[in-house]
Amino acid sequence: MTELILTTFDWVPEMPRGYVRDLRVRWALEEAGLPYRVESVPFRDRAADHFAHQPFGQVPWLSDGDLSIFESGAILLHLGERHGVLMPIDPRHRSEVVEWLFAALNSVEMASLPWALFQFTGDTEETSGRQILDTFLASRLQHMESLLAEREWLAGAFSIADIAMADALRLVDRFGGMADYPACREYVARATARPSFVKAHADQMAHFAAAD
Repeated sequence: MTELILTTFDWVPEMPRGYVRDLRVRWALEEAGLPYRVESVPFRDRAADHFAHQPFGQVPWLSDGDLSIFESGAILLHLGERHGVLMPIDPRHRSEVVEWLFAALNSVEMASLPWALFQFTGDTEETSGRQILDTFLASRLQHMESLLAEREWLAGAFSIADIAMADALRLVDRFGGMADYPACREYVARATARPSFVKAHADQMAHFAAAD
């Protein structure tokens, strides 16, 4: 088995700590029980080698032998294909996991992230643009509420799809955006109560705190 190396920033400001997307990869690795180590790149001075691995100067990326994989969704898919704990083997359930992974990244996070950016900045002005984002997010949460009221996890057993979806939704929950969506809140609570998430979150917080 090749060594798995997760690369993230050496430091980030306090506000995004606990939400940097290397958390998704840490979570998946912990779920699968795969050994890995963490390396850092500078947050402030991003060198050419950083952009060679991640063309947008972001994190994380995962090194798996000769492979270097960026984008958290792509990394989750890679790990899911490598380990049956994260994604089922049979084609039908496997397809469901992939569908929901992409839904988390393209349908839900597309609505949750712009909305959360307003919250991060403290911009609460009721502009028309802000109202559009509120409506967009609400439409996504309404659909997820109906679905999650009827199932524990998105595609049968817990999978990489739940890692991506729960992480996208917990960002909304951080700012009270799921007050009217109890099934969504309970889903996030179930996911984040898993020991793998608890460890991944604590490890990320400790990693960034060590650089203060």
